[in-house]
Amino acid sequence: MKLFGKYLLILFKSQMQYRTSFWLMSFGQFFIPFSVFAGLYFMFERFGQIKGWDFYEVALCFGVIHMAFSISECLGRGFDMFSTLVSNGDFDRLLVRPRGTVLQVLGSKFEFTRIGRLLQSLLVLGWAVYGIDVDWTFAKAITLLFMVVSGVFIFTGIFMLVAAMCFWTIQGLEIANIFTDGGREMAQYPLNIYQKWVVRFFTYVIPFGCVNYLPLLYILGKTDGSPLLHMLTPLAGCLFLVPCVLVWRFGVRHYRSTGS
Repeated sequence: MKLFGKYLLILFKSQMQYRTSFWLMSFGQFFIPFSVFAGLYFMFERFGQIKGWDFYEVALCFGVIHMAFSISECLGRGFDMFSTLVSNGDFDRLLVRPRGTVLQVLGSKFEFTRIGRLLQSLLVLGWAVYGIDVDWTFAKAITLLFMVVSGVFIFTGIFMLVAAMCFWTIQGLEIANIFTDGGREMAQYPLNIYQKWVVRFFTYVIPFGCVNYLPLLYILGKTDGSPLLHMLTPLAGCLFLVPCVLVWRFGVRHYRSTGS
């Protein structure tokens, strides 16, 4: 973690060499999801609810998912840009260093300008928590925190899987954005508004449902089964990272340099 902190400090200093650019990009990142949230707000102004979900309940989903995505995009940007390391042959240098490749790839790139997106999602989340009709307890507050952490693990795991594909494809595949950007857009709504096969896929394969739906039912007091089970479902997001790391290690063992 000390080395990881040094990576963060070095890259932050390098990005702050162009402070005007940094703040302008952060400002832009603040308004990118703002237009999406504005569309969400006006939709509820027109229709009032979506399949039984009111505005503040969906806003809570929106805030959690976008906060998790912004944190993951900042810290996991090295995996998102990993194809350049493979195509340029720079990954060879990482293999001869006395540290794990996961740590080095994480430390190769950080996008601190995502602070704008993080701030916007934090404001939406705060507004939703204030407006939602929930009797908040310590357990529900911890569940909400776990929802964000679980989302960070899931998005980081997806970035890692996409990066692992580069060991065979060299260049990144745009189709992978279906599960990153597409997953973010889909998961900003409660899962039960979609068809059953979508709910099953994003619960048992990519467990977004364990971030924005099942624990949300516990917070809102709408659980049919055990409340404790719904409260613990965000752990599935953390467990999702385990097979992602195994796929990454498999890819590293089968890596062949491009010779660049």
